[in-house]
Amino acid sequence: MNKGLKTFGIVTSIGMLIVLLQGALVTKTGSAEGCGATWPLCYGQLIPESSAKETIIEYSHRAWSGLMGMFVFILAVWSWKKLSHLRETKFLALMAVLFILFQGFMGAGAVIWGNNNIVLALHFGISTISFAAVALLTVLAFEDGKSGVTKVQVSKTYRNYLFGVLVYSYLVIYTGAYVKHTGATYVCSGFPLCNGSLFPDMGSGTAYQLSIHMIHRAAAVLLAVLFFVLLIWTIRRFRRYSVLFFGSIAVFLLVLVQAGAGISILFVDSYLPPALVHSLTITVLFTVLSYMGMVITRNNSY
Repeated sequence: MNKGLKTFGIVTSIGMLIVLLQGALVTKTGSAEGCGATWPLCYGQLIPESSAKETIIEYSHRAWSGLMGMFVFILAVWSWKKLSHLRETKFLALMAVLFILFQGFMGAGAVIWGNNNIVLALHFGISTISFAAVALLTVLAFEDGKSGVTKVQVSKTYRNYLFGVLVYSYLVIYTGAYVKHTGATYVCSGFPLCNGSLFPDMGSGTAYQLSIHMIHRAAAVLLAVLFFVLLIWTIRRFRRYSVLFFGSIAVFLLVLVQAGAGISILFVDSYLPPALVHSLTITVLFTVLSYMGMVITRNNSY
Protein backbone atom coordinates (compact mmCIF):
# COMPACT_ATOMS: atom_id res chain seq x y z
CA MET A 1 0.00 0.00 0.00
CA ASN A 2 1.16 3.54 -0.84
CA LYS A 3 4.25 2.24 -2.64
CA GLY A 4 4.74 5.48 -4.54
CA LEU A 5 4.35 7.57 -1.39
CA LYS A 6 6.87 5.41 0.46
CA THR A 7 9.45 5.78 -2.30
CA PHE A 8 8.85 9.52 -2.59
CA GLY A 9 9.10 9.88 1.19
CA ILE A 10 12.46 8.10 1.26
CA VAL A 11 13.79 10.27 -1.58
CA THR A 12 12.57 13.44 0.14
CA SER A 13 14.01 12.39 3.49
CA ILE A 14 17.42 11.74 1.93
CA GLY A 15 17.15 15.03 0.04
CA MET A 16 16.35 16.92 3.24
CA LEU A 17 19.30 15.31 4.98
CA ILE A 18 21.49 16.57 2.15
CA VAL A 19 20.01 20.06 2.62
CA LEU A 20 20.93 19.94 6.29
CA LEU A 21 24.47 18.74 5.58
CA GLN A 22 24.84 21.38 2.87
CA GLY A 23 23.81 24.03 5.37
CA ALA A 24 26.40 22.74 7.81
CA LEU A 25 28.97 22.77 5.00
CA VAL A 26 28.12 26.37 4.17
CA THR A 27 28.67 27.36 7.79
CA LYS A 28 31.78 25.32 8.39
CA THR A 29 33.52 26.51 5.19
CA GLY A 30 32.59 30.16 5.71
CA SER A 31 30.52 30.22 2.52
CA ALA A 32 27.46 32.04 3.90
CA GLU A 33 28.31 35.12 1.82
CA GLY A 34 29.27 33.13 -1.27
CA CYS A 35 26.48 34.77 -3.26
CA GLY A 36 26.88 38.23 -1.80
CA ALA A 37 23.91 40.01 -0.25
CA THR A 38 21.36 39.06 -2.92
CA TRP A 39 18.64 36.42 -2.71
CA PRO A 40 17.26 34.36 -4.46
CA LEU A 41 19.72 35.47 -7.15
CA CYS A 42 23.43 34.93 -6.64
CA TYR A 43 25.36 38.17 -7.09
CA GLY A 44 22.28 39.36 -8.97
CA GLN A 45 22.50 36.47 -11.44
CA LEU A 46 20.31 33.43 -11.94
CA ILE A 47 23.43 31.35 -12.58
CA PRO A 48 26.52 32.97 -11.07
CA GLU A 49 29.62 33.47 -13.21
CA SER A 50 31.93 33.19 -10.21
CA SER A 51 33.70 29.86 -9.83
CA ALA A 52 34.86 30.56 -6.27
CA LYS A 53 34.48 27.60 -3.92
CA GLU A 54 32.30 29.63 -1.54
CA THR A 55 29.97 30.61 -4.37
CA ILE A 56 29.61 27.03 -5.60
CA ILE A 57 28.83 25.76 -2.10
CA GLU A 58 26.29 28.49 -1.32
CA TYR A 59 24.62 28.38 -4.73
CA SER A 60 24.28 24.58 -4.74
CA HIS A 61 22.77 24.79 -1.25
CA ARG A 62 20.20 27.36 -2.41
CA ALA A 63 19.30 25.41 -5.55
CA TRP A 64 18.95 22.07 -3.76
CA SER A 65 16.98 23.63 -0.91
CA GLY A 66 14.53 25.13 -3.41
CA LEU A 67 14.05 21.77 -5.10
CA MET A 68 13.53 20.01 -1.78
CA GLY A 69 11.05 22.68 -0.76
CA MET A 70 8.85 21.58 -3.67
CA PHE A 71 9.37 17.92 -2.74
CA VAL A 72 8.31 18.58 0.84
CA PHE A 73 5.15 20.37 -0.31
CA ILE A 74 4.26 17.46 -2.62
CA LEU A 75 4.93 14.94 0.16
CA ALA A 76 2.76 16.90 2.59
CA VAL A 77 -0.20 17.11 0.19
CA TRP A 78 0.18 13.49 -0.88
CA SER A 79 0.33 12.32 2.74
CA TRP A 80 -2.68 14.48 3.65
CA LYS A 81 -4.73 12.75 0.95
CA LYS A 82 -3.55 9.19 1.50
CA LEU A 83 -2.85 9.08 5.24
CA SER A 84 -5.40 11.48 6.71
CA HIS A 85 -6.93 8.61 8.68
CA LEU A 86 -3.76 8.42 10.75
CA ARG A 87 -3.82 10.75 13.72
CA GLU A 88 -0.41 12.37 13.25
CA THR A 89 -0.53 12.96 9.49
CA LYS A 90 -2.07 16.43 9.29
CA PHE A 91 0.07 17.80 12.10
CA LEU A 92 3.29 16.47 10.57
CA ALA A 93 2.30 17.65 7.09
CA LEU A 94 1.73 21.17 8.40
CA MET A 95 4.98 21.06 10.38
CA ALA A 96 6.94 19.90 7.33
CA VAL A 97 5.63 22.73 5.12
CA LEU A 98 5.75 25.48 7.74
CA PHE A 99 9.27 24.68 8.88
CA ILE A 100 10.70 24.34 5.38
CA LEU A 101 9.23 27.77 4.61
CA PHE A 102 10.52 29.16 7.89
CA GLN A 103 13.93 27.66 7.16
CA GLY A 104 14.01 29.32 3.73
CA PHE A 105 12.89 32.72 5.04
CA MET A 106 15.50 32.65 7.79
CA GLY A 107 18.22 31.74 5.32
CA ALA A 108 17.14 34.55 3.00
CA GLY A 109 16.93 37.01 5.88
CA ALA A 110 20.43 36.13 7.01
CA VAL A 111 21.73 36.92 3.52
CA ILE A 112 19.81 40.15 3.00
CA TRP A 113 20.00 41.66 6.49
CA GLY A 114 23.28 40.21 7.70
CA ASN A 115 24.38 37.06 9.46
CA ASN A 116 23.10 37.38 13.01
CA ASN A 117 24.58 34.62 15.19
CA ILE A 118 21.31 33.96 17.02
CA VAL A 119 19.36 33.63 13.75
CA LEU A 120 22.02 31.46 12.11
CA ALA A 121 22.12 29.10 15.07
CA LEU A 122 18.33 28.82 15.08
CA HIS A 123 18.45 28.12 11.35
CA PHE A 124 20.13 24.77 12.02
CA GLY A 125 17.59 23.92 14.71
CA ILE A 126 14.73 24.68 12.32
CA SER A 127 16.36 22.47 9.69
CA THR A 128 16.48 19.62 12.20
CA ILE A 129 12.75 19.90 12.96
CA SER A 130 11.96 20.11 9.24
CA PHE A 131 13.88 16.91 8.54
CA ALA A 132 12.25 15.11 11.47
CA ALA A 133 8.75 16.01 10.21
CA VAL A 134 9.53 14.70 6.72
CA ALA A 135 11.09 11.50 8.07
CA LEU A 136 8.10 10.82 10.35
CA LEU A 137 5.66 11.33 7.47
CA THR A 138 7.63 8.69 5.61
CA VAL A 139 7.41 6.36 8.62
CA LEU A 140 3.63 6.81 8.65
CA ALA A 141 3.47 5.75 5.01
CA PHE A 142 5.22 2.51 5.95
CA GLU A 143 3.00 1.96 8.99
CA ASP A 144 -0.21 2.40 7.00
CA GLY A 145 -1.85 -0.84 5.94
CA LYS A 146 -0.28 -2.94 8.68
CA SER A 147 -2.45 -4.73 11.23
CA GLY A 148 -2.11 -1.67 13.45
CA VAL A 149 0.21 1.26 14.03
CA THR A 150 2.87 0.84 16.66
CA LYS A 151 1.41 1.57 20.08
CA VAL A 152 2.80 1.39 23.57
CA GLN A 153 1.50 2.02 27.05
CA VAL A 154 3.83 3.85 29.41
CA SER A 155 3.56 5.73 32.66
CA LYS A 156 2.83 9.44 32.69
CA THR A 157 6.17 10.04 34.40
CA TYR A 158 8.08 8.24 31.65
CA ARG A 159 6.18 10.11 28.96
CA ASN A 160 6.90 13.48 30.56
CA TYR A 161 10.55 12.56 31.00
CA LEU A 162 10.92 11.59 27.34
CA PHE A 163 9.33 14.80 26.13
CA GLY A 164 11.46 16.78 28.55
CA VAL A 165 14.59 15.16 27.09
CA LEU A 166 13.30 15.88 23.57
CA VAL A 167 12.94 19.58 24.33
CA TYR A 168 16.27 19.68 26.12
CA SER A 169 18.03 17.97 23.20
CA TYR A 170 16.76 20.75 20.94
CA LEU A 171 18.25 23.34 23.28
CA VAL A 172 21.58 21.49 23.17
CA ILE A 173 21.41 21.54 19.36
CA TYR A 174 20.98 25.29 19.52
CA THR A 175 23.90 25.82 21.91
CA GLY A 176 26.13 23.74 19.63
CA ALA A 177 25.17 25.78 16.58
CA TYR A 178 25.70 28.98 18.56
CA VAL A 179 29.22 27.87 19.52
CA LYS A 180 30.09 27.60 15.84
CA HIS A 181 28.49 30.86 14.76
CA THR A 182 30.17 32.85 17.53
CA GLY A 183 33.57 31.41 16.64
CA ALA A 184 33.86 29.70 20.02
CA THR A 185 34.84 26.25 18.76
CA TYR A 186 38.56 26.53 19.44
CA VAL A 187 38.64 28.82 22.47
CA CYS A 188 39.18 25.68 24.54
CA SER A 189 42.19 23.52 23.76
CA GLY A 190 41.78 19.95 24.86
CA PHE A 191 39.12 17.89 26.57
CA PRO A 192 37.85 17.33 29.27
CA LEU A 193 39.91 20.27 30.55
CA CYS A 194 39.66 23.65 28.87
CA ASN A 195 43.06 25.25 28.35
CA GLY A 196 44.44 22.97 31.03
CA SER A 197 41.83 23.89 33.64
CA LEU A 198 38.45 22.60 34.73
CA PHE A 199 37.28 26.20 35.08
CA PRO A 200 39.16 28.34 32.52
CA ASP A 201 40.17 31.93 33.15
CA MET A 202 37.31 34.21 32.09
CA GLY A 203 39.34 37.40 32.39
CA SER A 204 40.59 37.38 28.81
CA GLY A 205 39.06 38.99 25.74
CA THR A 206 37.45 35.70 24.83
CA ALA A 207 35.41 35.45 28.04
CA TYR A 208 32.08 35.48 26.19
CA GLN A 209 33.16 32.77 23.76
CA LEU A 210 34.60 30.70 26.60
CA SER A 211 31.32 30.89 28.49
CA ILE A 212 29.37 29.81 25.39
CA HIS A 213 31.73 26.91 24.79
CA MET A 214 31.63 25.74 28.41
CA ILE A 215 27.84 25.99 28.56
CA HIS A 216 27.60 23.74 25.52
CA ARG A 217 30.04 21.23 27.02
CA ALA A 218 28.09 21.04 30.26
CA ALA A 219 24.77 20.80 28.40
CA ALA A 220 26.09 17.99 26.19
CA VAL A 221 27.38 15.99 29.17
CA LEU A 222 24.01 16.34 30.90
CA LEU A 223 22.26 15.21 27.72
CA ALA A 224 24.33 12.02 27.66
CA VAL A 225 23.40 11.38 31.30
CA LEU A 226 19.71 11.92 30.55
CA PHE A 227 19.85 9.45 27.66
CA PHE A 228 21.58 6.90 29.89
CA VAL A 229 18.77 7.26 32.45
CA LEU A 230 16.23 6.85 29.64
CA LEU A 231 18.00 3.69 28.48
CA ILE A 232 18.09 2.10 31.94
CA TRP A 233 14.48 3.10 32.64
CA THR A 234 13.32 1.62 29.34
CA ILE A 235 15.22 -1.64 29.82
CA ARG A 236 13.82 -2.11 33.31
CA ARG A 237 10.20 -1.13 32.69
CA PHE A 238 9.34 -1.09 28.98
CA ARG A 239 11.73 -3.40 27.16
CA ARG A 240 8.73 -5.38 25.87
CA TYR A 241 8.11 -2.53 23.45
CA SER A 242 10.74 -2.93 20.74
CA VAL A 243 10.35 0.63 19.48
CA LEU A 244 11.25 2.01 22.91
CA PHE A 245 13.90 -0.61 23.66
CA PHE A 246 15.82 -0.20 20.41
CA GLY A 247 15.05 3.51 20.24
CA SER A 248 16.57 4.18 23.66
CA ILE A 249 19.66 2.15 22.71
CA ALA A 250 19.94 4.06 19.42
CA VAL A 251 19.75 7.54 20.95
CA PHE A 252 22.28 6.65 23.65
CA LEU A 253 24.75 5.28 21.10
CA LEU A 254 24.16 8.27 18.83
CA VAL A 255 24.85 10.74 21.63
CA LEU A 256 28.15 8.95 22.26
CA VAL A 257 29.03 9.20 18.56
CA GLN A 258 27.94 12.83 18.66
CA ALA A 259 30.19 13.51 21.63
CA GLY A 260 33.11 11.68 20.03
CA ALA A 261 32.78 13.70 16.83
CA GLY A 262 32.56 16.95 18.77
CA ILE A 263 35.63 16.16 20.87
CA SER A 264 37.65 15.00 17.86
CA ILE A 265 37.18 18.42 16.23
CA LEU A 266 39.63 19.78 18.80
CA PHE A 267 42.34 17.22 17.98
CA VAL A 268 42.22 16.38 14.25
CA ASP A 269 43.86 18.34 11.45
CA SER A 270 40.85 18.17 9.14
CA TYR A 271 37.94 19.97 10.80
CA LEU A 272 35.24 19.27 8.22
CA PRO A 273 34.59 15.46 8.45
CA PRO A 274 34.00 15.29 12.23
CA ALA A 275 31.99 18.52 12.08
CA LEU A 276 29.64 17.05 9.47
CA VAL A 277 29.33 13.81 11.46
CA HIS A 278 28.54 15.98 14.49
CA SER A 279 25.67 17.63 12.57
CA LEU A 280 24.42 14.37 11.07
CA THR A 281 24.25 12.35 14.28
CA ILE A 282 22.37 14.97 16.30
CA THR A 283 19.80 15.24 13.49
CA VAL A 284 19.23 11.48 13.35
CA LEU A 285 19.15 11.35 17.16
CA PHE A 286 16.49 14.05 17.36
CA THR A 287 14.40 12.26 14.71
CA VAL A 288 14.55 8.89 16.50
CA LEU A 289 13.61 10.55 19.78
CA SER A 290 10.74 12.36 18.04
CA TYR A 291 9.43 9.05 16.73
CA MET A 292 9.53 7.58 20.22
CA GLY A 293 7.63 10.64 21.42
CA MET A 294 5.03 10.20 18.70
CA VAL A 295 4.50 6.55 19.56
CA ILE A 296 4.01 7.06 23.31
CA THR A 297 1.16 9.53 22.67
CA ARG A 298 -0.95 6.93 20.87
CA ASN A 299 -2.37 5.37 24.03
CA ASN A 300 -3.58 6.91 27.24
CA SER A 301 -1.02 6.54 30.00
CA TYR A 302 -1.82 4.48 33.08
